[in-house]
Amino acid sequence: MIVVKTREEIELMRQSALIVSKTLGMLATEIKEGVTTNYLDTIAEQFIRDNGALPGFKGLYDCPSTLLCSVNDAVVHGLPTDTPLKDGDIVSIDCGALMNEFYGDHAYTFEIGNVAEDTKKLIQTTKESLYAGIAQFKHGNRVGDVGYAIQQHCEAEGYGVVRELVGHGVGKKLHEDPEMPNYGKRGRGKKFIEGMVVAIEPMINMGTHRIKQLKDGWTIVTRDGKPSVHFEHDVALIDGKPEILSTFAYVHQALGITSNEEDAFRQNTLVI
Repeated sequence: MIVVKTREEIELMRQSALIVSKTLGMLATEIKEGVTTNYLDTIAEQFIRDNGALPGFKGLYDCPSTLLCSVNDAVVHGLPTDTPLKDGDIVSIDCGALMNEFYGDHAYTFEIGNVAEDTKKLIQTTKESLYAGIAQFKHGNRVGDVGYAIQQHCEAEGYGVVRELVGHGVGKKLHEDPEMPNYGKRGRGKKFIEGMVVAIEPMINMGTHRIKQLKDGWTIVTRDGKPSVHFEHDVALIDGKPEILSTFAYVHQALGITSNEEDAFRQNTLVI
């Protein structure tokens, strides 16, 4: 069952989402060659707590960490480790925060040093597909319209779209209805309802879409060992249009990136 949120609840969810956004922005200055993902996990937890929220993942489903850090061929759910990041690596940082009884949940894929050009292209295409999917989260559309937009954008470049893992509704529970696959057919699936909030999160592989789980019971990797990229935003349906509650602006500011990707999906100017 889809849980519809009031305008007041959506504003509370925006606050939760922005805690995650600020955490990712803080981490952007720390993610570099030689740093371990365990270190990133430690400072992320402290930052979230210092800002009046609780780590959204830690303890949920027995998750042992604040962050899920997926390096190179890891798709999602990578557990933090003491292995230092290397020049040329990429790492998806997925983070959640619980504040005001609501969850924020989103992710960004970071580059470490000199990343291969074909990997950079995968990152750019996946990020583009995120906004292509968000654009279809609107009045009159259905779940399949979002999935179709993401799938077509990525498969046109020859990339594999992960099937087993999907986006989801989000609210007082981290995972709510509906499931939001990154593939699908237009006009199929549950219809979008005013006031619903979803986490849209393309998980795109350079090679095959097939995946496997490691023995740690968490980390999901590509079956062919090729890189995978993951981006995620929290999005509300307001006045029939998608409104992004999270933002990559803090990451972009930290990394010196100029971007207007979110402008079309934000009714009010974001002040950072």
